Amino acid sequence: MKQNLLYLILLVPFFVFPQNADSTINKGNLKGQWRTYYMNTFNKGSLKDFSALATGGTLKYQFKFNNHFEVGAALYNSSNLGIQDLTIADATTGRISRYEEGLFDRLDLSNDVVILLGELFATYTLPKHEFKLGRMKINTPLVNPEDGRMIPTLVQGFWYKFKNHSTDLFQVGILNKIAPRSTGNFFGIGESIGTYAVGRNRDGRNNQYNGNTHSDFLFLLNSNLKITENIQINVWNHYVDNIFNSLYVKSRLALNQKVGLELEWLHQDRVGDGGNVIDSLRYYDQNSADILGIKMNYKWKTSAVSLAYNRILPKGQFISPREWGREDLFSFQKRERSEGSADNHALVLYFNTNWLLIKENADIDMILSLGRHWKPSVLDPVLNKYAVPDYTHLNLDFFFNIKKLKNLQPELLITTKIANGDFPDNPNFYFNKTDMVHVDLIFNYNF
Repeated sequence: MKQNLLYLILLVPFFVFPQNADSTINKGNLKGQWRTYYMNTFNKGSLKDFSALATGGTLKYQFKFNNHFEVGAALYNSSNLGIQDLTIADATTGRISRYEEGLFDRLDLSNDVVILLGELFATYTLPKHEFKLGRMKINTPLVNPEDGRMIPTLVQGFWYKFKNHSTDLFQVGILNKIAPRSTGNFFGIGESIGTYAVGRNRDGRNNQYNGNTHSDFLFLLNSNLKITENIQINVWNHYVDNIFNSLYVKSRLALNQKVGLELEWLHQDRVGDGGNVIDSLRYYDQNSADILGIKMNYKWKTSAVSLAYNRILPKGQFISPREWGREDLFSFQKRERSEGSADNHALVLYFNTNWLLIKENADIDMILSLGRHWKPSVLDPVLNKYAVPDYTHLNLDFFFNIKKLKNLQPELLITTKIANGDFPDNPNFYFNKTDMVHVDLIFNYNF
């Protein structure tokens, strides 16, 4: 409560700032989303299956004082409808669900109703500039809302945008707190790391960086430039105080109206002591890491296909907090990560199309992704932090559009991951990871 009062005090100058004579004054806008989310994971053999049903959503209000000043706030909610007790672990591995718990507060599964004041901000806008202060959503390659949960990742700090042309964009932000997706609180930058699975350290024991990672701020820079009519370059830099720096570069080349080529490079370096001066408590326990990627795209009519390849080089694991959102790499597929791996190969085919149904009264957007992911040995903690085996990954994602119910947007996601190769017959290597089927059924109603 004290923190929320502090924010209201910070917003007072925006309320009392002199108004322009030609401004549009006192314009409010209320919008939101009601979401009901069913999730089910079927694990291998006698290992425990998990299911969950949540309902809740977002209520957001924005008030525009004039053409320049605006304030806004948004409440986020997730309520557990209690179809399964997720605190009861699998009898064989002693572990609970991986995905279903993410619909609620992962840090307190006994909390059946999560309410978070996730956004509370003031915005000042000029023709080419935008300044934003407070709690907000942002979308970067490593810090983003990640829509596969009830409550997204949200951040607190300052954000600035400069847009020179319709295609050129420059952004800079500094954050001092993050509310990791699937939690009900904002945490300091270092505190937010470790609320998800921590994996293994280099000697194979469980990492101990949860609660022991020291970082005060996250500084972000972005430049998105259209170099020529057919070439575009997007550069992001994530500087995490006392932990690491990640430089991400993506270039796009349009060969013609149907065919495109994309390249990406992500380079990481340790900053300071990697989170803690003590080796056994350190989050970023290496010097550097590199990822290279290439992607070919082909579009026709209402369909598109792409083939992408990513390579994480052997010298270091790609490390980035899973709490902060998805990894926006070419080879990303819903319900799995490349994070935590080194010496990793991934080849992913994407196909998306649109089908008309019921005499044009409804249609379906379908996205199919088929990936082959080559991992280092599950017995090598230096190259494979989370002990994930080689796997083949198939996703079918359906988005339903009903013309007479425009505000209703159902989604059905079906995922299966199949382990490949030889590895010890230990369920900890595939439970909630591979040899499984996972289903999401989501009803979004936007208003």
